[in-house]
Amino acid sequence: MRSPAELADLFRSNGLKMTPQRLCIFGVLHDNVGHPSAEAVHAEARRQMPMMSLKTVYQTLNDLAEMGEILQLDLGTGSARYDPNVEGQHHHLVCTRCAKVRDVHAAIDVQVPAAKRQGFAVGSAEVIFRGLCAECRADRRAPR
Repeated sequence: MRSPAELADLFRSNGLKMTPQRLCIFGVLHDNVGHPSAEAVHAEARRQMPMMSLKTVYQTLNDLAEMGEILQLDLGTGSARYDPNVEGQHHHLVCTRCAKVRDVHAAIDVQVPAAKRQGFAVGSAEVIFRGLCAECRADRRAPR
């Protein structure tokens, strides 16, 4: 993901107003490998700016997604997640207990045979691996 300063320049060049709140959100996302939900971004941003609104977070995330700077993902964890890693194709590991999400780079060739496409023009494929993360596997108190 671009740096917060680069994102600020990008917003300005696209005619979008740059605010301290947006800069704060950019900082929360920068180098974030956890694929946070909007609510998680909001909670972290509020630690720095207590008056930050959830609406501002959603609007900023939507703007970033429209610009191709983040990916909005539906990984079946109960809410949309945002992936700041838009460099290169990758897939995802999802913990079925705690909903932790991590990138995984794996050589996977998933294709739909032409006879099975049902008229679809397939543009991309995503693989989601589900299971338990190391922390949840180590926690013997919780049911698997």
